[in-house]
Amino acid sequence: MSSRWLFVLHTLLVSFASALSPFYSACQLQKPAPLSPLLGCPLGTILVSPTDAHAHFSSVQEAISSLPLIGSATILIGQGVYHETINVTRKDPVVLLGQLNAETAFDPSGNASTRNLVQIWDNQFVENGIDDAQTAVLTVAPSFNASLIGAGPTGAPQQPLFGNVDFKAYNIDFQNRAANFSISQALVTDISYANASFYGCTFASYQDTWYTGKNASTYVVDSIIFGQTDYLFGFGTAWFQNVILANRACGGGITAWKGTNLTDAPGNRYGVYIADSRIMRSPDANATTVTDGMCFLGRPWNDLATTVYLRTFMDDSIAPVGFEPFDSARPVIMNTTFYAEYKSYGPGGNTNMRVPVEHILNDEEARQFTIEGVFLGKPDWVDFDYAF
Repeated sequence: MSSRWLFVLHTLLVSFASALSPFYSACQLQKPAPLSPLLGCPLGTILVSPTDAHAHFSSVQEAISSLPLIGSATILIGQGVYHETINVTRKDPVVLLGQLNAETAFDPSGNASTRNLVQIWDNQFVENGIDDAQTAVLTVAPSFNASLIGAGPTGAPQQPLFGNVDFKAYNIDFQNRAANFSISQALVTDISYANASFYGCTFASYQDTWYTGKNASTYVVDSIIFGQTDYLFGFGTAWFQNVILANRACGGGITAWKGTNLTDAPGNRYGVYIADSRIMRSPDANATTVTDGMCFLGRPWNDLATTVYLRTFMDDSIAPVGFEPFDSARPVIMNTTFYAEYKSYGPGGNTNMRVPVEHILNDEEARQFTIEGVFLGKPDWVDFDYAF
């Protein structure tokens, strides 16, 4: 039985090597007893599971806290629902792998919402004056102070340090379950002073789902992000490739970015870039929370914000003007804000009525907005072998 399963595993990986991560797929696939769940994993991989007798830990955070400061680390997370928060402060690479069922992992009709077996969640939200960062389900930052978001045009004080150089997560659902359309900010991620990338994951909240903080660089592919208000926000540089942005309701904008000058954030090429993606009503939205033409593509968290949409489908929930001012106290989108679109399509993708300050890019202008152009070179912390 064991040898037969190994043959099936080999056949799947040869036939579908481009469907997931060719390097980690063999590790992620569940194995039948008596095979070790760590078969096919990188040497030294740590197993987390609440039920598997082979597990080294039952908590993801316990596994992360056990890691030495030096060396790359891989953690395989077994099928299950984990009520905890994750905090990664180490500098050296960390990879989190969500376990997958071999029968559904390669289903061409599947996606992150149907094949993932691992959920990590918490339910903290902003109350009693705490910083937004303290609500995050996943934090990748070198220190508590570095994770803080703060207020005002420049946010929390600049920190003279950098955290994880290469954090990766595959096929994990991260959820902040506190939020609904009437509650305050409730983050799923806080990635600050770090490099992080995500593959086949989901991120679910309502307000402030995703945060890329100061001097942070993030890359997300083949994933789903659920939110309502400013659910992509930050200071740093964030690239979203082939993602679904699922509007649970319409509040603020999909994006809210803060640009800042190089004195406040040296080396930070800030902005949010969304490419080859889809914006649509979330399955759990209803007619009272998402109506035609009521959702905005973004609003400027400050006047140096940058948001670019490239070749993105937009359903009819998107407002014809596209972008809106931040609030009544700041009723104008300044020309220092850079909003741009290139080849938007779908019912909400008609750019004829967009706000005058927006840039509708032509082919030549759009060529500067590539992964290499935005990150000033090809990032070595991104798994470009992952395909979908």
